[in-house]
Amino acid sequence: MSQAKAGDQVAVHYTGTLTDGTVFDSSRGREPLAFTVGIGQVIPGFDQAVTGMSIGETRTAVVPADEAYGVYQDELLFSVDPQDLPPNLAPAVGEQYQMRQGDGQVIVVTVHDITPTEVIFDANHPLAGQDLTFEIELVTIEA
Repeated sequence: MSQAKAGDQVAVHYTGTLTDGTVFDSSRGREPLAFTVGIGQVIPGFDQAVTGMSIGETRTAVVPADEAYGVYQDELLFSVDPQDLPPNLAPAVGEQYQMRQGDGQVIVVTVHDITPTEVIFDANHPLAGQDLTFEIELVTIEA
């Protein structure tokens, strides 16, 4: 039976949970996730977990933070004077916004805190610093 390897186009169903059991994402009830193994389309630990699977196989993989969305980096917190924000913007803690960096790249930031003199944004991925558990079912392989 064929096993998934680097360069194969695969489709998987998955459910991702945090260490406390909270589900943060799942493909169940929608189309399976399709990607090419080994080219960086998914987080490294997920890619590694799918490698070697056969069609119909289910696997549980624990992906440490450094093989998922990275460790949490305090240096990715930054503040902005509220007067420097667009006048129609009323940020609230937890909201996400897109910001364009000086090089033109767009990043997603989350409002971390608000004080009278600053809005603190967090440019870490929301799952940074989290160990993730995935239940993965390999649906298809196309070499």
